[in-house]
Amino acid sequence: MAFSIPDYFFDSFDRITPAFLTEHGIRCILCDIDNTLVTYDDAEPTEAVRNWLNTMRENRITVIFLSNNNGDRARIFANSLPNPYYAPASKPLTKTAKRALSEHGFTKNETAVLGDQIFTDVWAGNFLGAALTLLVPPIKDKTNLFFRTKRLLEKPFLRCYRRREKKRQTREEV
Repeated sequence: MAFSIPDYFFDSFDRITPAFLTEHGIRCILCDIDNTLVTYDDAEPTEAVRNWLNTMRENRITVIFLSNNNGDRARIFANSLPNPYYAPASKPLTKTAKRALSEHGFTKNETAVLGDQIFTDVWAGNFLGAALTLLVPPIKDKTNLFFRTKRLLEKPFLRCYRRREKKRQTREEV
């Protein structure tokens, strides 16, 4: 069960700061695109995404896009950015993630995995052995039965995360 609980949950990708990442020894983020950074309908990065990516780059944190969507989708999204992309990534399998880290000279111990889904992104990060798994809520979720069921199945793990966070905060206050 702990395997399905993210290390951290943020309200939005742009709440993740270079200071937080540096404090945890992170130099690379394997980052989902759809519903993590933009909606499925946004073909290109928003200004908020561009600003966040620039901030990461200025602080020497590399963001590599790791998308389960097709290669065309990832290519169009990343086209105007200096960030590398890998798609389709087949998360939660780790073959593509390992290739991305190897090709860019990073280790799993200096890598965080960021996404909006437990059963793809958090699992991929944990299967990989990444230093951190970072979860954000979906920006605009699909409403079909598959996604509604998946989100329902994620709820117990999010409750466990919140309980663990509450205990962590209580310990810090003492």
